[in-house]
Amino acid sequence: MRSNIKFLLPLAAMTAFAACSKNDHPAPEAPIKEDPATFAEIGTIDIGEKGAAEISAYDPSTKRLFVVKNDGTNMIKVLDLTDPTKIVDLHKDIFTTGGNVNSVAVSNGKLACAVEAASKNLAGRVEVYNTGTYALIKSVPTGAMPDMVTFSPDGKYILTANEGEPLPDYSADPAGTVSIISVDENYTVKHLDFSGFATQEAALRLKGFRRFGPGSAFGQDIEPEYITVAPDSKTAWVTLQENNAIAKIDLAAKTITEIFPLGFKDYNTDATGIDASDKDNAVEFKKVPVKGMYQPDGIAVLLASGVPYLFTVNEGDVREWDAYAENARVKDLALDPVAFPNAADLKKDGALGRLTVTKTLGDANGDGLYEALYSFGGRSFSVWNGNTGAQVFDSKNELDQKAKEAGIYDDARSDDKSVEPEGIAPGQMGDKTIVFAGMERVDAVAIYDVTNPQAPKFLTIVKTGDAPEGVLFVAAKDSPTKKSLLIVSSEDDGVIKVYSPKS
Repeated sequence: MRSNIKFLLPLAAMTAFAACSKNDHPAPEAPIKEDPATFAEIGTIDIGEKGAAEISAYDPSTKRLFVVKNDGTNMIKVLDLTDPTKIVDLHKDIFTTGGNVNSVAVSNGKLACAVEAASKNLAGRVEVYNTGTYALIKSVPTGAMPDMVTFSPDGKYILTANEGEPLPDYSADPAGTVSIISVDENYTVKHLDFSGFATQEAALRLKGFRRFGPGSAFGQDIEPEYITVAPDSKTAWVTLQENNAIAKIDLAAKTITEIFPLGFKDYNTDATGIDASDKDNAVEFKKVPVKGMYQPDGIAVLLASGVPYLFTVNEGDVREWDAYAENARVKDLALDPVAFPNAADLKKDGALGRLTVTKTLGDANGDGLYEALYSFGGRSFSVWNGNTGAQVFDSKNELDQKAKEAGIYDDARSDDKSVEPEGIAPGQMGDKTIVFAGMERVDAVAIYDVTNPQAPKFLTIVKTGDAPEGVLFVAAKDSPTKKSLLIVSSEDDGVIKVYSPKS
């Protein structure tokens, strides 16, 4: 069933005045017809080495692309995208001080940059610049390690997901927070933490919520990763990646209202089977007695028939610090002989032996024997009901399968997080609703038709630079070519690629 869908991004439909009599009302122009299955590369630029092209944001008023660049000097690289086939480095970069620039976003001529402190356990900040003059408008404090920044669709709020990672020796572990900056109120800021949910911890854990770490309080152990905002700018959702959850935020009240634990994915079915070994000399997706923690990174929202649907890319993440590491290979764990009567065979390198799993789950009775195994990430993208947190779709092992069919599957990552879906961007192309899912470990973006958000349909895969980090859609109405654009920035080689539909 086709639904009327609204996005957190502007719709691609364009309205124009047609020839009409003085008594007629202006008629809307028919939507541009584009085939999202025909995206092809039209332009590329290399702006440095590893860390040189992470997240990007496009300003339609100036036709400039602002790119996070952390390959020795922290800055925002400014590119001219007037002709996407000939991207021009303007050499008018915006320099920041302190730690890494982690994210950028654009709205109404303003560029917001998330900048962490030189010591990541201290408060970071958002710097807001004019996209035309590069003048600093405001610098606003945030929580520790602002990892992602976004504007609400109406431009009234700037939000940051402040991850609050510990120092490697765990001498400091700041609280994970979300900062809400009110643009129209002289950039006043309110920081939200999660300590108020401590009393719900037991109930949350039963549904798949994770909290763990040496001596950390509840609020310290939450690590916000990525934010999306509803089209009406009233509600936001933030992924809590290490915690395997999504939190819901009331923007008007500036409060966190709910935490949705995401549960676990069962890899012991034909449709969800995985290649669990990098040493089996084959790429075969087989059912295995393992569960996956979804642990999403990127998140996007679309509204269909009044329901907010949340799209997540289930990358997975590991806490692995000098003072504490949760990960282990299956072959290094003691398996419960009742749960795993064939443990000796499972622990071989060609079976499950090399699969990376967490030590924090699976030994429910604390006897040192694991009766269940939980790996990192879902190797997929999922769709969730934003009101209830219920899962309505998961791509199962389709991303793996499509990467293999395209000849780009990296078997060396089979034991870890496979294709590692990380970034996601939605877009409207004519009467079709599309999502673009970046896969960091196979250097590609999968394109899906999600006009029916409960039944996404795979369209195609496009190759990218090395380790795509930023996935950005530019609607036809905002594009300098008046055709939809997909812009992908890749962090391991500093390459930015631009794609457009051929038809």
